[in-house]
Amino acid sequence: MHRFAALFEALDTTTKTNAKISALADYYRHSPPDDAAWATYFLSGNRFKRLVPNKWLRTWAAEAAGIPDWLFQECYDAAGDQAETISLVVPPGSSHDDGSLSHWVEERLAPLSRMTVDEQRDAILSIWDQTDSTKRFVVMKLITGSFRVGVSGRLVARGIAAATSIPVDVLAHRLMGDWKPSAAFFERLVDPNDTDTRISQPYPFCLAHAVDLDAGVETIGEPPAFAAEWKWDGIRGQLIRRQGQTFIWSRGEELMDGRWPEIETVAETLPDGTVLDGEILPAAADGTMLPFAQLQRRIQRKTIGKKLLAEVPVVFRAFDCLEDNGEDIRSQSFVVRRERLERIVGTEATGALAVTQLLRGDSWDDLALLRAACRERQSEGLMLKRRDAAYDVGRVRGTWWKWKIEPYTIDAVMIYAQRGSGKRASLYSDYTFALWDNGALVPFAKAYSGLTDAELRKVDAFVRTHTGEKFGPVRSVTPELVMELAFEGLQISTRHKCGIAVRFPRIVRWRHDKRPADANQLSDLKALIS
Repeated sequence: MHRFAALFEALDTTTKTNAKISALADYYRHSPPDDAAWATYFLSGNRFKRLVPNKWLRTWAAEAAGIPDWLFQECYDAAGDQAETISLVVPPGSSHDDGSLSHWVEERLAPLSRMTVDEQRDAILSIWDQTDSTKRFVVMKLITGSFRVGVSGRLVARGIAAATSIPVDVLAHRLMGDWKPSAAFFERLVDPNDTDTRISQPYPFCLAHAVDLDAGVETIGEPPAFAAEWKWDGIRGQLIRRQGQTFIWSRGEELMDGRWPEIETVAETLPDGTVLDGEILPAAADGTMLPFAQLQRRIQRKTIGKKLLAEVPVVFRAFDCLEDNGEDIRSQSFVVRRERLERIVGTEATGALAVTQLLRGDSWDDLALLRAACRERQSEGLMLKRRDAAYDVGRVRGTWWKWKIEPYTIDAVMIYAQRGSGKRASLYSDYTFALWDNGALVPFAKAYSGLTDAELRKVDAFVRTHTGEKFGPVRSVTPELVMELAFEGLQISTRHKCGIAVRFPRIVRWRHDKRPADANQLSDLKALIS
């Protein structure tokens, strides 16, 4: 655990990619397989659910530090993170447990969720007595389910690759899907002779870069080099048919078993050894795309009734073929992969399975005209894919581009704020915004991205000196700050007080030139729907 805590500190204190890869490689070179497996598990974004209730941790930490509960709360308010507060407030331990990461996780942390409150208290106090501040911080992050560090799954694979002879893309593929951290798993992960692919295992997704709207689409190249498609707003997924079984994986590596029965049914017609990349979309019987809000009605349902199936039918729009007849064809060009996709699926829609439409445009002006009609089609813009490019792992610049339509924008007043998470845990960086309606401010959106670090500090200072009421972690603030917000779409909603649901709201700029009275009306937002 000491070495894992040191790795966490090394990763958390640098923004340099090469330094992170070096730290990861050094850790993997000197760690046994069981420790390496658990490190990979946590570094890849997996976490325990909270093992011990926060209220008990706060109470026991205050007791261990010899301070009243209110003072611990003040310390937490200043730090903004419970694990950090505990690591700083509770005195250093008098003894040390130098056990391995796997020992700590399997023997000391995982059993906490099955203990009584009294047993948990004894175990937590023992942990605090056997850890210094740095190790305790990491352990408490694991216990509270808030462990995060600034590395991506791709970066973890690069670190393992630097410590072994396994190519990054092979590691990225082996790390996809469901796997359990164990010594046996890690040994298979780094085995140069292992060619076994699990039946359900998906491939790492190829991701797109956004076209710089200020620089212009012309900067990415000439139109003939690209294939153009509509960019749909749905759930990215891989449809896998192997050995007579069907698997549908989300981009977040969740196996969506049984959630899309109409897609699973039509997938039975696919030949074995087929993997398709595409988008799950809500579509009416005539092929018209339905709003994303309709798809949300099905996302969290593991059992779909006949009524919902009829009201929100879905289709898998395939735009790429990754495996054909059991052959990994990702290294082939988009043109070749598209030909094989059309041969497998056909160019005509078959129930809940169809290929995407390739759009014709000899110039950027031609494609700009198509892009201008995107909202009418419930599309977010255009996808531009290099015809000669392989299917890359992750976000490789130049392979795929998303040329999104201009977002909706509106000026709103900030009325609530709360602390962020991670490195923003000590700053009020998450905000609620409102619009005017009959002389009153009505909340309509939350946003936490878009401001510079300097602006965040200024807003944080404003919140601390202009707080009204407190509602748990949320503070009401004097309605003085006006921000321009952007969002991708909006929909009538009975779940929201304002009657409108906005999609992907974020801050564009702080409108220092506007007073609160100059912000938009709720009626202005509603007018954007028509």
